[in-house]
Amino acid sequence: MKILHTKIGEHIIHFENAPRYLFKMFRELEDENHQPDLTVTIQLDFGIPFVNDDVKENRQADRIYYRRSDYLMEVDAAFQYAEISAYDELALKHALFNLYSSFIVYHGWGLLLHSSCVIENGKAHMFAGHSGAGKSTAAKLSLPRNLLADEATIVKISSEKIEVFNSPFRSEIPSDGENGIFPLGSIQVLHQSLQNQRVRLTKSDSLITLIDKVFYWSSHPADKKMILGLLLEMASQVPVYNLFFLNNDTFWELIS
Repeated sequence: MKILHTKIGEHIIHFENAPRYLFKMFRELEDENHQPDLTVTIQLDFGIPFVNDDVKENRQADRIYYRRSDYLMEVDAAFQYAEISAYDELALKHALFNLYSSFIVYHGWGLLLHSSCVIENGKAHMFAGHSGAGKSTAAKLSLPRNLLADEATIVKISSEKIEVFNSPFRSEIPSDGENGIFPLGSIQVLHQSLQNQRVRLTKSDSLITLIDKVFYWSSHPADKKMILGLLLEMASQVPVYNLFFLNNDTFWELIS
């Protein structure tokens, strides 16, 4: 059994029976004496290959079950222990997205958002949009600026400030090891275009735009209320723009 201790955001995660893939995905902590915030046991060879993104959620007195065609996840009601059975590495990755997203919502800590995120002048700038809008493209065009995320951005949300952490949940561009915590300066909703233009959204339009960027929406009313409250706080503090951009890095002139 392979043991992996890692840190995601501000949270210590302890993986038991971790496959080799996770050691590439997460940075191993040298000090294993930290009390974990969440312990995750993993099994592979479950279910069938990916069919669609539909997740069935079943809540019992002391357990929550999340089931998709290619994974089954069981979590205790206090979100301290989880068991994941997955079909393959892709299924495991998606299950971990679901788990961490649900974990930070449960604690009211923040959100995991479909987006890339780039550091410029000490601030984080997020790039979101529908599938194919250009999140990874914007991240690549932003190099050599440091990237905090190319697929899933970890955002801590409080009434005082909105902060972004380096995300290990990567798609194409590996982490450069940036461990800082950065204030979120802006959010760009991407639209590929023949010219660069940035148009600020109203707070209500910002909230509506961000709703489908959350990685996992629970069916539980309390979780839905928590997610909406966190999104509203973020939309109240951080400007959100429609960014129409050419396929080059000149759009940064509008952000910087």
